[in-house]
Amino acid sequence: MKGVFTLNSNAHAAGNSKSVTVIGLGPMGQAMADVYLKRGYKVTVWNRTSSKADELAARGAVKASSINEALAANELTVISLTDYDVMYPILNPASEHLSGKVLVNLSSDTPEKVRKAAKWLSDRGASLITGGVQVPPSGIGKPDSFTYYSGPKEVFEAHMKDLEVLTGTDYRGEDPGLAMLYYQIQMDIFWTSMLSYLHALAVAGANGISAEQFLPYASATLSSLSTFVEFYTPRLDAGKHPGDVDRLAMGFASIEHVVHTAEDVGIDIALPSAVLDIFKRGMENGHSGDSFTSLIEIFKKSSAARP
Repeated sequence: MKGVFTLNSNAHAAGNSKSVTVIGLGPMGQAMADVYLKRGYKVTVWNRTSSKADELAARGAVKASSINEALAANELTVISLTDYDVMYPILNPASEHLSGKVLVNLSSDTPEKVRKAAKWLSDRGASLITGGVQVPPSGIGKPDSFTYYSGPKEVFEAHMKDLEVLTGTDYRGEDPGLAMLYYQIQMDIFWTSMLSYLHALAVAGANGISAEQFLPYASATLSSLSTFVEFYTPRLDAGKHPGDVDRLAMGFASIEHVVHTAEDVGIDIALPSAVLDIFKRGMENGHSGDSFTSLIEIFKKSSAARP
């Protein structure tokens, strides 16, 4: 995935005086702490399961004995947890130590939960920069990786060089929920696309086609999607869905064939059937002769109908 970002690969050479605290030492937190150490940072680490910090401590990290000690060590703290809910029981007992601190939370959650967390921290005198990391742990420290960020601009800019040690930075704006919004809509595309790949591969396998044999064809199809996205973007922004290039009724028939192809070889049809149902709803709403992009109106109606 590409973003507009910068990465200063020569920043913070070994031997400088930069320092950071890393809270949460799962695979992502471990990778971040490791990169900071390699870039010459003094790194303080803390994890609820203390033993997860042992390997980093052996490589030079300072293993904090408490969350209070971890926060007190540095102005900047990078957090990598399962979600934002996990943050509160960790930080709440240390609320008096949050004033003046900058917390960069790289955990995944919803934009609304991020905004709530920003207020919670602000009420305790701390600043929150939220991030959506667009790479797995193996991509941390790599020049082609990037992370969405949002929150107070001055605070972000003051610590941008520290964050560029981890990945390139793509600052999305002051609203703390924006980085997470961009992250989640990217995940919407990613997981849906990858699940469709797995389903197609299951059908291929049932017909004697291996993943290796299917690879060039799957890659070509996925690569072509950017061309379609570029073509439809101005039409979608204009709210227009003419059936001059494709028609929803054609797409419905195509998806029906996908369902039957899977069904014929005993492959689960839940995924393509869900897609077929969306196409059917579009046709029932009078879009048969429109482009498949008219289905965005179906998605919008579903959203508006929620209590």
